[in-house]
Amino acid sequence: MTNNDIGGARLFVVDTNVLMHDPTALFRFQEHDVYLPMIVLEELDAGKKGVSEVARNARQVSRFLDELMHDASREEIERGLPVVTPLHNGDIPSGRLFLQTRQLPVSLPESMPGNIPDNNILGTALALQESHPEQTVTLVSKDINLRIKAAVLGVHAEDYYNDQVLDDVNLLYIGATTLPADFWEKHSRELESWQEEGRSYYRVHGEDVRSWYANQGLTIESDESLDALVRKVDGDSAVIETAKDYRNQRNAVWGITARNREQNFALNLLMDPEVDFVTMMGTAGTGKTLLALAAGLQQTLEQNRFREIIM
Repeated sequence: MTNNDIGGARLFVVDTNVLMHDPTALFRFQEHDVYLPMIVLEELDAGKKGVSEVARNARQVSRFLDELMHDASREEIERGLPVVTPLHNGDIPSGRLFLQTRQLPVSLPESMPGNIPDNNILGTALALQESHPEQTVTLVSKDINLRIKAAVLGVHAEDYYNDQVLDDVNLLYIGATTLPADFWEKHSRELESWQEEGRSYYRVHGEDVRSWYANQGLTIESDESLDALVRKVDGDSAVIETAKDYRNQRNAVWGITARNREQNFALNLLMDPEVDFVTMMGTAGTGKTLLALAAGLQQTLEQNRFREIIM
């Protein structure tokens, strides 16, 4: 690849972890150019074995690259491959894909040796920035430490967000809401309550219940012990039920207890035969898989509610 080959408005140097996170990332840079360092191809090759999601993503990236390079000559690869996207129909802006075909002069500080993959990618981005001052060279990586090192060296770096359906993830439904401390006092005049199979139910009225959803979790600011679930909403009337306390060991699900309010709401829904579909969102380590599997095992092997688990 020669210095004169790149000519797009921006040049994105894409890290391996971006492609393993979203195989379609190659097609999400619109009219801008994408550059893949050779170390990225080597890491994709090393990570393609196995049945994990990351391995499947690595294999899918390789298939995309194979399709883009189909019948391309060495000269065409040097000039950049047109990125024909399979993600949309019709004409959309398309950039070019550049693959590293030769060693670039890398000048990393002595305190930052270039013998590890991250520094190799960083050195490549730095070399491209120095050889193409007319362009904005951006390193795209999910690795926050790599982005920090890039900033130290003066290389513009960004996280990868293009796989998000919503521009603002704060708009996503979070499954629970906190009620004001005076909630019971405000609704006491028309409040109905009853017991059924050991659970407490309440029917409340008011304009504020119109924004509630069935199976939504409810908490009250001043009452740390109250967890409740919305069971039915009908105009300005709603039925709420006190949630089962899965934080208590006597209610353990396949030996698992809830560690916090959010996990308690999740187990209440996962263990409810009237709820057909439950979605959970959270960062790694927050117990999504553990809770779902525990609920599945309990209801399949102990309660005989289901015949099999598909995971």
